[in-house]
Amino acid sequence: MDIKKVVVIGSGTMGSGIAAHLCNANVPVTLLDLTTDISEKARERIKKSRPPLLIDKSKIDNIDVGNINDNFDVVSEADWVVEAVVERIDIKHNIYDKIFKERKAGSIISSNTSSIPISILSEKLSTEDKKDFCITHFFNPVRYMDLLEIVKSENNDLNKINSLKKFCEISLGKGAIVCNDTPGFLGNRIGVFAMQVAMTEAFKMKLSIEEADAIFGRPMGIPKTGVFGLYDLIGIDLMADVLKSFIKELHETDEFQEVAKEIPLVKKLIETGYTGRKGKGGFYRMNKVDNKKILEAINLETGEYRPTQKINIKSQKVDLKALINRDDKYGEYAWSVISKIINYASSLVPGITDEFNDIDEAMRLGFNWSKGPFEMLEEIGVANFFSKFKNYEGNKFLEKLVETKNEKFHGVRQKYTEIQTLGKVKKTASNIDGNSSASIYRFNDYNIVEFTTKANALDYDSMDALKKATDKPLIIINESMQFSAGVNLSYTIEFANKGDFKSIEKFVGYFQETCKHLKYSEHPVVSAPSGLTLGGGFEVMVQSNFVASHTNIVVGLVETIVGLIPAGGGCKEMLARWLDTEEARNDPHYAPLKVFDIIGYGKTATSPVEAEPMKYLKPEDKKVMNRNSLLEVSREILNNNKDFKSPSETEFKLPGKAVKEEMNKILEKLYNEKVILDHGLLVAQELAHVLSGGDTTKDKILSEDDLYKLELDAFMRLIETQKTQDRIKHTLATGKPLIN
Repeated sequence: MDIKKVVVIGSGTMGSGIAAHLCNANVPVTLLDLTTDISEKARERIKKSRPPLLIDKSKIDNIDVGNINDNFDVVSEADWVVEAVVERIDIKHNIYDKIFKERKAGSIISSNTSSIPISILSEKLSTEDKKDFCITHFFNPVRYMDLLEIVKSENNDLNKINSLKKFCEISLGKGAIVCNDTPGFLGNRIGVFAMQVAMTEAFKMKLSIEEADAIFGRPMGIPKTGVFGLYDLIGIDLMADVLKSFIKELHETDEFQEVAKEIPLVKKLIETGYTGRKGKGGFYRMNKVDNKKILEAINLETGEYRPTQKINIKSQKVDLKALINRDDKYGEYAWSVISKIINYASSLVPGITDEFNDIDEAMRLGFNWSKGPFEMLEEIGVANFFSKFKNYEGNKFLEKLVETKNEKFHGVRQKYTEIQTLGKVKKTASNIDGNSSASIYRFNDYNIVEFTTKANALDYDSMDALKKATDKPLIIINESMQFSAGVNLSYTIEFANKGDFKSIEKFVGYFQETCKHLKYSEHPVVSAPSGLTLGGGFEVMVQSNFVASHTNIVVGLVETIVGLIPAGGGCKEMLARWLDTEEARNDPHYAPLKVFDIIGYGKTATSPVEAEPMKYLKPEDKKVMNRNSLLEVSREILNNNKDFKSPSETEFKLPGKAVKEEMNKILEKLYNEKVILDHGLLVAQELAHVLSGGDTTKDKILSEDDLYKLELDAFMRLIETQKTQDRIKHTLATGKPLIN
């Protein structure tokens, strides 16, 4: 069935988020609540939300609002009605009574509940109505969380469920996984269990919370918040309520019952108002000592706070086999947690879902794990796992696996979707090569480069892989959270600490050479960015011939924040784009001043719609709602450009001294008003020098290499200053900018 109009009932956090995302997909949506005033206020919140829930804020009025008394007749026009009211079954039943009396025949009705079973939700519905009722469990924030659980019942029309699934995948860009009606559904059942195991094992082994978070984090392919940091983020009191729900719903023999038991320290924290970040603190808290803010951590044995301790386990890269085989408490903890997660997840197949791959995907999409439990098992190795794990009696999945000893049991990733995703396709590559920073997947008629460093930061090896892969049409894409957060600053600062600026200059020069090679390659290059696409990552993207961008992109040139200027062609390309405007043809100062403003302030865009006015992206660049579709769209671009010819090099005419003086007047004002300080002034002056064309005149033609040279020279002058080095070190240590 076609879904052309949707009604969302309930304008709270989830209802507003769902309505906003339907608006992102250009689907007409009406948001209803008890009063129109409540709905209108929700619409205002959507408009002002940070991070933004809307891809294009100008479309806010496409969300109609109303109330359930006066405007309920819109339900009769809707193809899909989403109930997102408070988690009270009596209220939900009353709403369903109204909906099913009013709805048009055949429309889909769903609940956004996160915990109430479909059997209870639908117990008062007729057999006929039950066919069209399901749960659509979106994760918050709706725009940014890819996972959507569609919970079906034995009464459902499966054709309709699959139709809804397809709509949510293609139109809404979700990883829509169909699962059975079990407590906690799929993602939360495994995710919360994993959190509880990580916590209870930390208590048992008397680890500090910093130690537990250091292991149950990046080394496991799990977000760096770890378990205790995540507890604080979610809310310790909210987690306690979630656990009570699981205890109530799950059978007394379920393994979850053991890990869900109340912990005295947790109870004490809730009672004293230490409920996490929203309260006075939680497992971590910010305390003021001698007018200085100090981050403190709680001692799990005494309940007393102390300053946090930095834990270096000497392992940031995901290597589970090495991690569980460590001969220390960290290895013991990692094995205990991972083995219990694998055992529990595998015991739920086929109870939760027929496809164990779905569990992996739910953990990747809903909890941002890099690998799900079964991928963890595959990486550890079947024989290696069973050499250490013996308690699998009654677990049919593991019993079968121990018999078959199939090391490649996992098979195809992302079975839940028909889309030819990167995860599926790269396993079919004819050849795989690359290095420690990037993988090259080779196919008959194109190559793929996937960056593999932390935050996909770029280094020599990343550049080598890009250059090597341009022997065929190339797609630059990855499955991680970020396209690339930029050039590896840690790498740069290491050389600076040694005073080895020649090596930095050599690297930046090689980066420029690589970007130019991408732009003028014999074969077309497509970048398919998602997530952070900043600094050097942006420069790779902008000098690709084509772009297919995910709608959840954060894109921009932010180098000035760390005391540098873009030096991989970012200044050059932004100038070229702004020079190609009617305004610039009439005013030679227009383009340099526009780019000066954009780069100087380190402006970023959080969607392609925001990026276009800044010329970070072009109108013809593809916009893709479903991240999984980026590869298909990129391949389509290559197929449509088989007669590709390399572009001609850009030439520049810039005003030189005249526009630089104008820029300096702006800077003088900002400096006098203390908007920028001493080093900020110096950085901006170097940027002005580059964007004005240096010592050029308006009659002189500059080449791309001339602009590259200006960028490199300015970059080197700045990196040699102590204050730029201080900015970089501060940002690396805190994640926050230093204003100096």
